[in-house]
Amino acid sequence: MLIRMHVESVAVDPETRVPIVILKDKENERSLPIWIGLVEAGAIVMALEDMSLSRPMTHDIMFNLLASVEVEVASVEVNDIRDNVYYATIHLAAHGERSIVDARPSDAIALALRANCPIMVDTKVIEKSKDIKVTMLDKNVSDPDELADILGSLDSEDFGKYKM
Repeated sequence: MLIRMHVESVAVDPETRVPIVILKDKENERSLPIWIGLVEAGAIVMALEDMSLSRPMTHDIMFNLLASVEVEVASVEVNDIRDNVYYATIHLAAHGERSIVDARPSDAIALALRANCPIMVDTKVIEKSKDIKVTMLDKNVSDPDELADILGSLDSEDFGKYKM
């Protein structure tokens, strides 16, 4: 089953210094942390903050190209996790036709924010993500909701403790 989620925040794992996008459902009952690249984190933050550069970023170009040929980004789905790798698809609509394109979740999310379309997550991904154990802040964290709460509660002073 798919549930609609939104980007709650982008944080940095203080141990690995890798950016994490945190998705949450509307009721804030379920969350999903996804480790992403630095460039994609920047693209997501820029979309969240409604910022733009003097020249378009890759995700802006992709969105503009699709719009110029009248292709709508209907939704994106985070639909699987295998060997700690998350998988996503971008759902496109044009002239009564639908198509699905394989994508990394970070790119799909960055595009979804520009297109203002739904970010959907398969509940099996949330369940599978509970099997990922993360050593962080001197304790093992295996629940994605707990991890999201920890990451969301960190501020810039906390990062200094972890040699950011």
